[in-house]
Amino acid sequence: MSRTVLITGATGTVSNALMNALDGTDVVLRALVRDEARADGTRERNAEVFIGDLDDARSLPPAFAGVQDLWLLTPNGPRAPEHSMNAMWAARQAGVERVVRLSVVGAAHDAPNRSGRLHALSDQETVRSGMRWTILRPHWFMQNLLNEAGDIAATGTFATNMASARIGMIDVRDIAECAARVLLDGPDRHHGETYTLTGPRSLTFDEVAGRLSLALGRSVAYLPVSDDAKRATLLGYGVPAWIVDMLEEYARAYVSGWGDFTTDTVAGLLGRPARDLTDFARDHATAFTATG
Repeated sequence: MSRTVLITGATGTVSNALMNALDGTDVVLRALVRDEARADGTRERNAEVFIGDLDDARSLPPAFAGVQDLWLLTPNGPRAPEHSMNAMWAARQAGVERVVRLSVVGAAHDAPNRSGRLHALSDQETVRSGMRWTILRPHWFMQNLLNEAGDIAATGTFATNMASARIGMIDVRDIAECAARVLLDGPDRHHGETYTLTGPRSLTFDEVAGRLSLALGRSVAYLPVSDDAKRATLLGYGVPAWIVDMLEEYARAYVSGWGDFTTDTVAGLLGRPARDLTDFARDHATAFTATG
């Protein structure tokens, strides 16, 4: 008998990739979407769309009714634990059997960044929920590089405040396929597991630039900048100050060596190696070359 999976954060990068990974399987997809205007793309995946907001607990019960599995993704922000709490309460009230939760790399009460500390609170809530659960803790997304695509296309350069940090970055598609594997394997096989997901190797941003250069057939250079310079750029783009502070905390942690590790978890779940940065660069070459 097919199981109904509720996808939260349905219009975001990871949840979008997860719906792609579940396409053609026997699960019944249901999507929680905050904005009706952004729901059409979700409906095209044959997902049943419910309009609701994790910020408003009263909006959630209709979406959770009749669901067996919850894919729980809460966006970064100071109210993330509250949003997770609202989803978990709605899930318990509706009799949801399992939660597959997207956390973050290194989530812990003593993590060197506020995102990791906030996610640790929600991870513990998940563990103690009484439902079956699996937690995914992915490393830095390769797709974050798409934020630099405009500069790379226009100038052949990109700038971050990561200095010579080495990071075991992962392709979001691998995160999504791992989540899909967990969901498709049924509620018991992965119960109680916390999976740290990384790419196949740690890379510096100079090495990232080199791989982009090979994939694009043109020179790409990495320009390390100070925290203050990156802060000014992000604030200039309208990024909220809380997010800018969070990103700066991550950068400092990575510069200290905090992100220089990999695991073989993706290969263990999927039976194939994790995608390399070269694969990502080749598959997204158009984004890094478009100038109009």
